[in-house]
Amino acid sequence: MSRRRLRTVLGPLAVLATVGVVACGEQTVSTPRADEQINHGAMIFHERCSGCHTLSYAAAEGSAIKPNDKEYKDGPNFDQRREDENSVLYAIQNGGFSSGPTPQDIVVGLHAQDVAKFLSQFSGRKAPKTITP
Repeated sequence: MSRRRLRTVLGPLAVLATVGVVACGEQTVSTPRADEQINHGAMIFHERCSGCHTLSYAAAEGSAIKPNDKEYKDGPNFDQRREDENSVLYAIQNGGFSSGPTPQDIVVGLHAQDVAKFLSQFSGRKAPKTITP
């Protein structure tokens, strides 16, 4: 095989291998068999709530794992804590349940409803581990 032909074949393969290595370890939002409203709620949750809350379905890891590592801003771990829609809407509108550091109205209107619907469906259960290519 000539050098030029070898470069033509190996060049794209090297690019694909590099992309594959870069993509390893990235987490993605994964809501199995969910409708558009729930998927939108998952994306909003990931964007605005993942800094302080944990929920594996939204690729969010903001809560402290060990009690001694907990900071004031750390919110509940929603993999472990189940919530209903009305409770989520209340917490969003009022900055949490116990006047914690949650920004009041961090999401509003339909965005808040989408987040509440998403959390009510996926909180309280840990998402299965997925491998992304």
